[in-house]
Amino acid sequence: MLATKDGVATVAVRNLNAAKKFYEGTLGLKRADSPEPEPPVYQAGKFRLLVYESKYAGTNQATAVTWDVGSDLEKVVQGLKAKGVVFEQYDLPEMTRRATSTKRGG
Repeated sequence: MLATKDGVATVAVRNLNAAKKFYEGTLGLKRADSPEPEPPVYQAGKFRLLVYESKYAGTNQATAVTWDVGSDLEKVVQGLKAKGVVFEQYDLPEMTRRATSTKRGG
């Protein structure tokens, strides 16, 4: 029934105005709907992202949205850090973090 229908990632936020600044200004997403209707829907690649205000925002301790950036990961991270985004790292069972290096040769 839903296998051929497009899904929309949905993210709850505590402050809709602050969220709009982040999604539009920091991440550079464009609205997929007209500027006035709330909640806003953003286009992100081939999927849409619905952002709505909720007093329960921030209570989900799981991944809400994932972007596949492929080999552009370092470039995207550096660009977001330059805009003030802070990245957190967590130690998870059976997962190892690796530092990347641009040095070649031995």
